[in-house]
Amino acid sequence: MTGQILFDPLLPLWLVIGLSVMAVLACGWAWWRGLSGWAFRGLAALVVIGALAGPVLHRESREDLSDIVLMLVDQSSSQQLSDRADRTAAAAEALTARINGRNNMEVRRIDVPDGTGDAGTEMMAALNTALAEEPRGRIAGIIALSDGRVHDMESAPEIPAPMHLLHSGLRADWDRRLRVTGAPAFAILDEEVLLTLRIEDTGNAPAETQAPVEISIDGAAPQRFLVPIGRDVEMPLMLPHGGRNVIQFTVPAAEGELTDRNNSALVQINGVRDRLRVLLVSGEPHPGTRTWRNLLKSDASVDLVHFTILRPPEKQDGVPVSELSLIAFPTRELFMEKVEDFDLIIFDRYQRRGILPSLYLENVEAYVRKGGAVLIAAGPDFATADSIFRSPLSAIIPARPTARVLDLPFTPEVSDLGARHPVTANLPQEGAWGRWLRQVEIEPLRRDGSPGGDVVMTGHDGLPLLVLDRVDEGRVALLASDQAWLWARGYEGGGPQLEVLRRLAHWMMGEPELEEEALWAEAKGQTMRIIRRSLSETVPEVTVTSPTGEVVTLSMAEQRPGHFEARYTGADIGLYRLTNGEHEAVIGLGPAAPREFEETIASPEPMAPLLEAQRGGSFALEDGLPTLRSVREGRPAAGRGWIGLTPRGAYDVTDVARTPLLPAWLVLLLTSALILAGWLREGRQ
Repeated sequence: MTGQILFDPLLPLWLVIGLSVMAVLACGWAWWRGLSGWAFRGLAALVVIGALAGPVLHRESREDLSDIVLMLVDQSSSQQLSDRADRTAAAAEALTARINGRNNMEVRRIDVPDGTGDAGTEMMAALNTALAEEPRGRIAGIIALSDGRVHDMESAPEIPAPMHLLHSGLRADWDRRLRVTGAPAFAILDEEVLLTLRIEDTGNAPAETQAPVEISIDGAAPQRFLVPIGRDVEMPLMLPHGGRNVIQFTVPAAEGELTDRNNSALVQINGVRDRLRVLLVSGEPHPGTRTWRNLLKSDASVDLVHFTILRPPEKQDGVPVSELSLIAFPTRELFMEKVEDFDLIIFDRYQRRGILPSLYLENVEAYVRKGGAVLIAAGPDFATADSIFRSPLSAIIPARPTARVLDLPFTPEVSDLGARHPVTANLPQEGAWGRWLRQVEIEPLRRDGSPGGDVVMTGHDGLPLLVLDRVDEGRVALLASDQAWLWARGYEGGGPQLEVLRRLAHWMMGEPELEEEALWAEAKGQTMRIIRRSLSETVPEVTVTSPTGEVVTLSMAEQRPGHFEARYTGADIGLYRLTNGEHEAVIGLGPAAPREFEETIASPEPMAPLLEAQRGGSFALEDGLPTLRSVREGRPAAGRGWIGLTPRGAYDVTDVARTPLLPAWLVLLLTSALILAGWLREGRQ
């Protein structure tokens, strides 16, 4: 029970003060006039003023509340290194016993796990939540058991009591870290790209000047190099293929380092072609020639060489050859010396007329087998005795002519197989296309009678119109009509001519997004969407191998013709390998070195501003637990071997009693007596 005198004025304070001033002036005037009763009258006024002030005796019944110590226990991934977790758990248990053993003090333990995603250690978020749940007037101190690597210090609150850090690191700890900087998102094929590597040793590291680095692309066998430690090193690299290239850099784990989780780095770079070189050979001028030129010239990355035969050799009109051309076309140079420099060769209504000798065409065949691409846009010439099929190219052409030319209208259609092929799948406005007026009848058979290529589009009565094929390492396409230009002119509504020809050209040049048999994955957070494209109606299960070696088998569900998908959420961060039949792919989930492992050496530096705010301190657990002392607010809260807690003296009020010191009857009695005494005094005088 505690008591104190409080005032509860019956009138506004300004009025009480005014009456007090008037009473003082009246008493002063009476004294100056020599009235002998002025003192008694002044005392009577004082009693009245005191009564108006409302003095009361305020008595409270109080129940003392315990002081609270917030204990933040870091249980993030970096705290699992070495024996930090055991050391921290033992310290938390011993410290809890010591605090609970002190008079009127208790512990609130807050475990701090890894943040969401790759956010790291979000200790300040946990501290903000704890301070919102507990009365600040009861917080006697805050103790953090951690390695000090807190990643959300920007959201640190104002703390009401001293904060201390007991870090779990050892003086002998050291770690090696690999970083890759300056990695571009895109790189040009067949040109070197420079990546900047840096190996850093932190802590009590051994005296080494070099470390080995292994580099692997798409999970292939790694190559090893020696790299200096502690400085940036530029590493030249050439991408092996177009599309996404997953490059993994790894430093083998050294003896004694804290962890190898930051010894790897994943870089994903898209390989793109610098320039696409296309050779267009037109057998004769016709409306489709302009269509091919417009398509190829519309792409700024295409270098086009166009060779048009304007005057066939059999035309004998007496005009000297020197007057028919400005320059001699370098056919030998193109077809014998530089043919392999081209990414695509297009024969547009070309027929044998002796202009390109068989030796040149044999060289084109060899070019295809080594990885080149040939597209044949066939006109009526393809069905004649001078057809290009009657040349050395017949060994690679995926269909043979029957010698019939169908001069009648038809609407091109995508075949069942074409609905699965990326060149013709999901074309816009299918079924509302304009008609073509001519088609060469072909059979999907090779020269030797073996099955030809894949028929992805059909024409009149379901006859093959567009046939695609692979020959050794190269690709060949045959379009059995020269009427594609009708779509470009909008005949009967037109059609997706530019889209078909663009996809066709890019497929022939091996662009990864148009591969008909492909396996890849797209990552979002720790979840990957595995995609398999195939011409088959079914595909085998996909096998996922995690960075830790765990193997998971998943079924692939067909989402649309030729497109299969599966989803998988990986628990680990790193490189995952995907296998589906003969197809393999790799993908990285999350950063190769998570934020928790970027800095692994325990340090109080990140938390230093918060510790200094209330004059707290930092101590190493390997030196033992510091002792606990009580310190007043504002005084130093840490010293050699001790940490301070500020007693708060908080309490709950259970009962309140108020007793007036000047009740009305007493005021009336005193005032009457004093006024009477003053009157009698003055009367006697």
